[in-house]
Amino acid sequence: MHLALTDLYRARWTDMIHDEWTRNLLAKRTDLKPEAIQRTRELMDMHVRDAKVENFEHLIAVIELPDPDDRHVVAAAMHAGAELIVTMNIKDFPKERVAKYNVSAQHPDDFIVDLWDLNKHKVMEAVARHRKSMKNPPKAVEDYLDTMASQGLVQTVDALRPYAPWVI
Repeated sequence: MHLALTDLYRARWTDMIHDEWTRNLLAKRTDLKPEAIQRTRELMDMHVRDAKVENFEHLIAVIELPDPDDRHVVAAAMHAGAELIVTMNIKDFPKERVAKYNVSAQHPDDFIVDLWDLNKHKVMEAVARHRKSMKNPPKAVEDYLDTMASQGLVQTVDALRPYAPWVI
């Protein structure tokens, strides 16, 4: 979310998207408290300008995807005028299907590398802020980069690593 504050792009989401990511995160990470995740959600809504997409639900029924439970994401993107869905689940948004709605899907690693190409200094600042915000427990630079790589952000880590000792 620190990248969303750089103004390199306009982050957009819905309450349905919030519900989905919070439910999935709490299912995978039983060590996390629901109250803390709810607080994160509230902070996202508070600090990322105009991110909340509303009144898109009427479009859900017309969207055709392999998993009907993902239609709300494309409907929200269409309603918001977004051209890109950033998701780890690329397979859920087949190129030929989402193209009909003037939307494409991109993996977060590719997305961050594209932002890096636009303005690597802003990306480095956002990454540094994110790492420094991790206080319980704090993360050493290498541990932080290893965590990013384990989450599928391999290209991003490759771009960051040469700058890591000085910037992150």
